[in-house]
Amino acid sequence: MLDMDIKGFFDNLDHELLMRAVRKHTDEEWILLYVERWLKAPAKLESGTVISRNKGTPQGGVISPLLANLFLHYAFDEWMRRNYPHIPFERYADDIVVHCKTEQEAKAMKAAVAKRLQECKLELHPEKTKIVYCKDEDRQGNYPNQKFDFPGYTFRPEIAKNYKGRYFVSFTPAISNQAAKEIRQRIKKWRLHLWSDKSLKELSEVVNPVLRGWMNYYGKYA
Repeated sequence: MLDMDIKGFFDNLDHELLMRAVRKHTDEEWILLYVERWLKAPAKLESGTVISRNKGTPQGGVISPLLANLFLHYAFDEWMRRNYPHIPFERYADDIVVHCKTEQEAKAMKAAVAKRLQECKLELHPEKTKIVYCKDEDRQGNYPNQKFDFPGYTFRPEIAKNYKGRYFVSFTPAISNQAAKEIRQRIKKWRLHLWSDKSLKELSEVVNPVLRGWMNYYGKYA
């Protein structure tokens, strides 16, 4: 598995290439005008310093995720489908995992992606990008990296039990430590011990939608 992360992705998006991607989907002049204005609008720091922007899209901006995904759709997704249609991959924003059959294929894929991103004025994060060995019952070799995180989950070797009751090693997902920590912090911020004036119904109206979301997303592999 090639686990990739793009260095400073949102901060380094090239405006010219991004607008080229936007123009593939609309020719409405007012949309193009406002998207380009928004991208190039200067940023004001808390100190009052105003800095100009000639690249990047602000993280947390309403339209930033859409523009970022649009950029990578052409910079990576379509490029992969044209050049490596036999290699499956998943992408969530700039977190990307590519399924490779061998270490040699993973290394070649890493080099090819690095070159492609360079053409798009981006680069792979040297520390967060790594080759992962998906160790399980059938793959019993060793490799420095044997786990990776992907949207809220950590995929790693775990002891599992089959339908006959026999234990074996399976490469499976589980909630990541970071995601579990964020859940604990969210619950702590509720300060439920101070809600003694609320009824159970009132408590449930606040808490249940959040708990339901966590259960739906993480419950399958809990």
